[in-house]
Amino acid sequence: MKGKDYLAETPAGSLSWGPLTPGILLRRHKRFLAEVELADGRLITAHTANTGRMTGCAEPGRPVWLSHHPSASRRLPYTWEMILMPTALVGINPQPPNRLAALAARAGLLAEMDGPARVETEVKCGASRLDLRLTDRLGRTVLVEAKNSTLAEDGTAYFPDAVTARGARHLDELAARARAGERTALLVIVQRGDAERFSPADHIDPEWGRRLRAALDQGMEAWIYRAELTLETIGLGSRLPLML
Repeated sequence: MKGKDYLAETPAGSLSWGPLTPGILLRRHKRFLAEVELADGRLITAHTANTGRMTGCAEPGRPVWLSHHPSASRRLPYTWEMILMPTALVGINPQPPNRLAALAARAGLLAEMDGPARVETEVKCGASRLDLRLTDRLGRTVLVEAKNSTLAEDGTAYFPDAVTARGARHLDELAARARAGERTALLVIVQRGDAERFSPADHIDPEWGRRLRAALDQGMEAWIYRAELTLETIGLGSRLPLML
């Protein structure tokens, strides 16, 4: 498996993992690295694509699953994908949810869209690049920035789990386009099954929460979904309420 090929699209509109390698997390360090003991006793260093604090989903001693990408161009052939916490399996890699968002839009699974949509990715918007531009069957467009939520406490999922100036800038871009009459949306995919609602993490990054509320006041939409996450597939689950 190389690159993104380990995630295959299914007819049901989900993504199917390739074979995942189980292990036990020993520690996460230097943000992008995780030390893992594999089932055969080998100690390996895996790449961690999540740049946040990963509060509540990086506990040493917990079972984890890794994707394997053998390639001469990669220094670290393993990527950390999931961890089993006491109340849920948690997907920590933000890249699969972005792919899932595009797939769900093309398959017509987003309740906020009028059926299947044409999808453009990495769309230039002001000083930023937003994740998606969706175009419905009538030619109507919506600019979408997708975010991955892994932090949850007492049934409430949060974003962000660390201060994010880049994330705040994305909200400003979406708000500006909404003021100009364009349809824009923040899409949050919560990669854990123990979340019942979503809130901005004001206790971590109050500025992001302030700018989220400002963007909503100016017409930006918020689409919140829980991912259906298993060791075999990741799919789009139910919508979650936004609690401000």
